[in-house]
Amino acid sequence: MSAIIPLHKDLIMDYKPYSPEWHRKRYLKEALDKYIDDYVENEVIMNDLINILSERADAAYSEFRRLTSLENMIYDKKE
Repeated sequence: MSAIIPLHKDLIMDYKPYSPEWHRKRYLKEALDKYIDDYVENEVIMNDLINILSERADAAYSEFRRLTSLENMIYDKKE
């Protein structure tokens, strides 16, 4: 057990090696390790995560609006 950060064994997820889940976790760990190794401030890490999530949400909402518009066009043509 670390003196600074207690290990949360209940939270550790062991995935089958080379499975899609294993690769996702590995890539996320490598990205976080790079931030930590470069001594990036926690505020910057948090802001980057929020920015990534916001960009993804905006893109999803944009696609939703585009598909809703198409759906409305189809229904308008039926009537």
